[in-house]
Amino acid sequence: MIQLPNPEKKFVAIAGNIGIGKSTLTGILAEAFGWKPFYEAVDENPYLADFYSDMTRWSFHSQVFFLSRRLQHHRQLVDHPGSVVQDRSVYEDAEIFAHNLYMQGQMSERDYQAYHDLYEGIRAFLPPPDLLVYLKGSVDTLLSRIRLRGRDFEREISPAYLHQLNALYEAWIERWTSCPVLIVPTDGVDFQRDRAARDWIIGGVRECLEPAPVRYLEPPIKT
Repeated sequence: MIQLPNPEKKFVAIAGNIGIGKSTLTGILAEAFGWKPFYEAVDENPYLADFYSDMTRWSFHSQVFFLSRRLQHHRQLVDHPGSVVQDRSVYEDAEIFAHNLYMQGQMSERDYQAYHDLYEGIRAFLPPPDLLVYLKGSVDTLLSRIRLRGRDFEREISPAYLHQLNALYEAWIERWTSCPVLIVPTDGVDFQRDRAARDWIIGGVRECLEPAPVRYLEPPIKT
């Protein structure tokens, strides 16, 4: 039996730097709207140990593995019959993290071009989200939240690294045209604990997803 697409389905993706609160907001929106949350895939990357021992040699292999998992994840989102909200998108792996490896000299130009061509070729066939929510925060905010969640493997993340990723996120959002974007400033905003902050962001997402109001076309001026 062929399953017809659900015209009421919404696909919202949450984007943003490390520690900004993507997973938290994914859960908040899933609960508020009754959507299915999709969190970051946790499949172990078999290239990760090699990558950390020799980043230049193994960065391409590692990023291709991550990209393949993101693409599988994206397909699951598209195929899900109901509305979904995603913690980090497939686009960020290529536009932010692979790009950063190339800029830092840890991925050769040849490998980066091959990777980027692969990404662009596949991206052309991916249905984009209905809304991209970009959580924007300063490096101080990111460091504070990273410290609060206390993950051992994040302790050595430097301010300079977060600053570079922030710059790449800003450039990416500036050129993004595949769907509407809701930019959410998060400095001084605690939507995990502050009910007013949660209502504020839920209301912003709801407004972005509602059909545009009726517009009246003024008659042309007679000459």
